[in-house]
Amino acid sequence: MQTLIDYGVSIVIALQSLGDWLTPVMIFFTSFGNEDFFFLVLPLIYWSIDSALGIRVAFILIASNFINLLGKLAFMGPRPYWVSSHVRPLWAETSLGAPSGHAQNSMSVWGIIAAYRKRPLETAICVFLIFIIGLSRIYLGSHFPHDVVLGWLIGGILLWAFLRFWDVVAAWLLTKTFAQQVGVGFLVSILFVIVGFTATSLRSDFQVPQDWITNALRSGTEPDPVDPNGIFTSAGTLFGLAFGAAWTHSLGGYQATGPFWKRAVRYLIGLVGVILFWQVLGGVFPRGDGVLVYSLRFLRYSLVGWWIAGGAPWIFKHFNLTTS
Repeated sequence: MQTLIDYGVSIVIALQSLGDWLTPVMIFFTSFGNEDFFFLVLPLIYWSIDSALGIRVAFILIASNFINLLGKLAFMGPRPYWVSSHVRPLWAETSLGAPSGHAQNSMSVWGIIAAYRKRPLETAICVFLIFIIGLSRIYLGSHFPHDVVLGWLIGGILLWAFLRFWDVVAAWLLTKTFAQQVGVGFLVSILFVIVGFTATSLRSDFQVPQDWITNALRSGTEPDPVDPNGIFTSAGTLFGLAFGAAWTHSLGGYQATGPFWKRAVRYLIGLVGVILFWQVLGGVFPRGDGVLVYSLRFLRYSLVGWWIAGGAPWIFKHFNLTTS
């Protein structure tokens, strides 16, 4: 592992030596793999472009985030700027490095968009984004090359699994009642909590090496590698999406149809709800650790997921914003 780290540090330093002009370019492209960016793009796809694609993007993103959390706890890998004072921390992070969440999520999300749309130009754009997002993580000093490759590999396996089993699972769920569908979503979210909390508990005694902390503090951010909050983010969003999707299906489904102006209005109205549940409640609810904090985080992200898949579509249909 030390050989990979030493080699990776040399690659990062070589890329950063190409010039500061690349920094804003790489920051721009790395944002296409951010959770914040996906929370803005996902509703746009589901509400205003293609609801079938949107729901696929939603669930593969949640699965990827959760698997990435487990992967980081399994590998316990540092970030380049944590281990070398010669690497500039151009994008600070508190979580562990391997596998790269940006690389894994971009492979999953942009990969499923390309596979679903099956249009050469769109596929080329998605492939370019997958590559450049991974490269940006290395340049910014956030990841070693092996973090990115591992992220692409895990994201590719997850993408294959979704393409292989999505229709089978969806057909099975359609045979269930609304209550059963919600129950399945709740059970899977609880499974996320149990597995994730077990994984973080097993790593709770991990001590961050002092040299990692010293180097990381150059960015103004201290490593916090074992944080259970991400578990409840994934679990809550999954349950909310499952609840909202089941409710929407019970009401006759939702299609992202209508003229351009209605699609735009839907997105703007829906975005208000996302900001309310995601950002406003995030500022009100307490942060940190503990049963209350975790429960409220689960609730907040459940509301975000429910709003995207159920609440907003119901409002759109109620106010006749989905028809031509």
